[in-house]
Amino acid sequence: MKLLKLAAAAALLGMAGASQAAMIITDGNVSLGVDDLGQLNVSGGNPDVTGLTGVGLRYISDGVEYESTYHGCLCEGWGVAADGTSGSANNASGIGGLSLVSFDSTATTATSVTTMGGLLQITHDFALASETDNLFRVAVTIENISGADIANLLYRRTFDWDTSPTPFNEFVTIGGTAGASAVLGANDNGFCSSDPLVTCNPEAGNSGDFTAGGPDDIGSNFDFDFGALLTGESYTFEIYYGGADNRNAALSALASVGAEVYSLGWSGTDVDQDGFGDASGAITPTYIFGFSGVGGTVVIDPDDPVDVPAPASLLLFATGFMALFARRQRYAKL
Repeated sequence: MKLLKLAAAAALLGMAGASQAAMIITDGNVSLGVDDLGQLNVSGGNPDVTGLTGVGLRYISDGVEYESTYHGCLCEGWGVAADGTSGSANNASGIGGLSLVSFDSTATTATSVTTMGGLLQITHDFALASETDNLFRVAVTIENISGADIANLLYRRTFDWDTSPTPFNEFVTIGGTAGASAVLGANDNGFCSSDPLVTCNPEAGNSGDFTAGGPDDIGSNFDFDFGALLTGESYTFEIYYGGADNRNAALSALASVGAEVYSLGWSGTDVDQDGFGDASGAITPTYIFGFSGVGGTVVIDPDDPVDVPAPASLLLFATGFMALFARRQRYAKL
């Protein structure tokens, strides 16, 4: 099945060659719109279930595409800081302090190499996860090119969940942060600057590990402190992006790659996270954002990946139903 999906993706994208500016990469199951500096959100994709053509992170079910971050604010991005100097790339909150070295891509891969102020070289290498067709793995390598030791290396990744088929009305779960030594903080604010030197406060009061925050127009922001980085040395960790039919399938995908920290986003109409709107029966995927190599432990047992307390309650159902009538429009925030 995976080989068939890869063949279809290659045909769709015309086996795009290397050295292209921005790229939509896909295996026919998950698609990412990767911009030059390694942030997500690019234009020019197929219409998703809502008619949107921009691509950030998409899940594809039976040929129907479901977008999760391009709606409204193009807020997905990252930033890095070394001893008080920072650079960041976020198509909504701003791009600065970074210089593009190269961007290379194929139909299923993308590699962005940037530098920050002559201090760091940062590589974001996007490729399919070999363990599952539900995830792309991004190997992030940060190298000290300054010629001197760096005492404090910070990295931030910001993700605004806008989950089709009900963008601006989603539940969000964050897990694993309490046991990950490199995590400085995490919260539900997907609208923050991606500069790690800029304060990011919770959007709707959810921080650290939490289950089924919302439904609301919220996201996920993660701050990491990787400590000292000696001259000439590098640090590598992994980011995961993807989607699945429902919560259990998403947790299984995270288990397969040994994720230490994660965020899940899904429709505010799907309280029990079974992949279907509670009232309408519409397909409501669970979208995945995770990390490994951040000083934590595997948070989901690969031998029992779905043995996790359900995030739903009757109270959440009532709140989710009310939210359908009070959905906020993103641009009011910008």
